[in-house]
Amino acid sequence: MQEQTGYPVRAQWRRPGDTEPHPPADALLVVPVTFNTVNKWAVGASDTLALGILNEAIGTGLPVHAFPRVKATLAAHPAYAGHLRLLGEAGVVFHDASFLRPGDEMTADRWAIVVDTLRRTGRPTGTT
Repeated sequence: MQEQTGYPVRAQWRRPGDTEPHPPADALLVVPVTFNTVNKWAVGASDTLALGILNEAIGTGLPVHAFPRVKATLAAHPAYAGHLRLLGEAGVVFHDASFLRPGDEMTADRWAIVVDTLRRTGRPTGTT
């Protein structure tokens, strides 16, 4: 990933005083977002770097687009629909991710579907 963007991959929290090595984001994409992540995100859990970033993004007003890929049996859980609704009310835009199958890698053709979806739904200007 670093070779593609020119920026280091961040896998750990920054310490106080550490500089931010990345430019400010125009939007945040969560592709794919799992059942576990949706539920933890909705209740504000920040026990991983990824969840901390997702939780902070809601507070910044940054456009957040999520593509859930969840088995039907898990999506039927009573908490799931409520958590989608709660995050949606907080500004998260959810998109159909039926083009993803569990275990699939995000190949160029799948990223093209994500980009096309964002273009059709009014992705923010300047988003890359």
